[in-house]
Amino acid sequence: MPATVGRRAGRFAQVQRLIRRIDRRTVVRLGVVAAVAYAAWLAVGLFGRPYNFFDMRIYHGAVVWWASGRELYEFISPGTTLGFTYPPFAGLLMLPMAYLSVGVAGLLNAVASIAALAVVLAALLRPIIDRLAWPLWFTVGIATALALALEPARETLGYGQVNLLLFALVMGDLVGLRWRSRRGTRYDPTAGPLHRFVFSGAWAGVGIGLATAIKLTPALFIVYLVITRQWRVAATAIGTTVGVTFASFAIVGAESRSYFGGVLWQTERVGAADMTPNQSLAGLLARLYDSIESPGLLWLAFSVLLLAVGLSRAATARADGDELTAFTLVGLTANVISPISWTHHLVWVIPAIIILADGALRRRDASRGLPPRVTNGLPDGGPPGVAGLRPPIWYPTLTGLRHGVAALGLYLLFLISPIWPYEHQLPEVSHYHHGLFGVLMENSLALALIVLVAALPWRPGAEPAFYPDRAGHQAGRRTHRPVVTRS
Repeated sequence: MPATVGRRAGRFAQVQRLIRRIDRRTVVRLGVVAAVAYAAWLAVGLFGRPYNFFDMRIYHGAVVWWASGRELYEFISPGTTLGFTYPPFAGLLMLPMAYLSVGVAGLLNAVASIAALAVVLAALLRPIIDRLAWPLWFTVGIATALALALEPARETLGYGQVNLLLFALVMGDLVGLRWRSRRGTRYDPTAGPLHRFVFSGAWAGVGIGLATAIKLTPALFIVYLVITRQWRVAATAIGTTVGVTFASFAIVGAESRSYFGGVLWQTERVGAADMTPNQSLAGLLARLYDSIESPGLLWLAFSVLLLAVGLSRAATARADGDELTAFTLVGLTANVISPISWTHHLVWVIPAIIILADGALRRRDASRGLPPRVTNGLPDGGPPGVAGLRPPIWYPTLTGLRHGVAALGLYLLFLISPIWPYEHQLPEVSHYHHGLFGVLMENSLALALIVLVAALPWRPGAEPAFYPDRAGHQAGRRTHRPVVTRS
């Protein structure tokens, strides 16, 4: 008995010491994160729609049907005309759901998606946090809560979709590219081979390859890698996609032949182009023409134009040392030119908001007249400047205002998501039922995506993902010019 009492007293003393270490600032920060998370929860209830894992029910029903010995792509969800539309590799990954209930599968997907989003935000925000000396956990906690309230994230979780997981796979390759560019500083050469492999970034491209094998639209990132002459990463992505696809053929040949021989080309399986949740260019044109289908030649012409704009701007952003903006532009371009881009696909607005907000902070800080700094021949913060002290300007509070307003406006647009009060369905109701204002609101997210593809600014030298001495070779004709900025 005395020994037990002594152990309890020791544990109580440890708890007391831990409590003393938690200062008042930490308690306040915990309260702020909790308050933001609660506000985000209220926002989802206010601006979101009723969610019941609708898409998860289709996936779950399809894999249960498949596990019982029937053809995967013959499944049609009861009460709907919808079936399984992903490649066979995605079906193999989802097959374990057949042994779970819909609710459990949906909750596991939600937990995994939230965790993936938090990890991605930590990676994206880390350079900004380090520059501003903010606590990592505090910033990521607030950012995750704010991001989960946005239309793409709440629709993904509510419907049981996989977009945040695919987003994490692609952004994982961005982290790999960063680590490759810092080879020799990110890992200990004396460590084990696994440690060296992970921190060398040699695996960059695997995430894009897996995402492409699960859902075909990430293939545009492979095109971007080829255009920017990132041959090794592109080869890794292509090899991963081809490898897992052929492995799927070997395991489930009948389903693979069915998918690539017919299901892939049956666009009507996913819904009509003019449906309000389809915020792609094709959906925009279909609604403007007040037609169920988009005008084919016009859609093709504008798609090629926006594809060229998006990829060229992404390549230029990379050449100027901002790989995050390059990836974001590619993701946004994929959303725009895809025939169907439901609102839960539009997760690339999350890094777009981060880029705009960071651009505002960099311009504000650069206006304060602090000495510039160059790191490893590459800039570290702020817009282009000249060597020496930069004199402060007389309106520092207005510097970066347009970027800050754009970030806030974009966040509010995807938080409120004004498309739903003006949702229409042909042939019962015309898309012009509420006049010009209704048309603008019903297409507001699609218009925002097009504007971002054409005008999202990049931050020169913010987050380069290439070797400085090889920048000109890897980026093509453009050669990165070092920019000096504030420290």
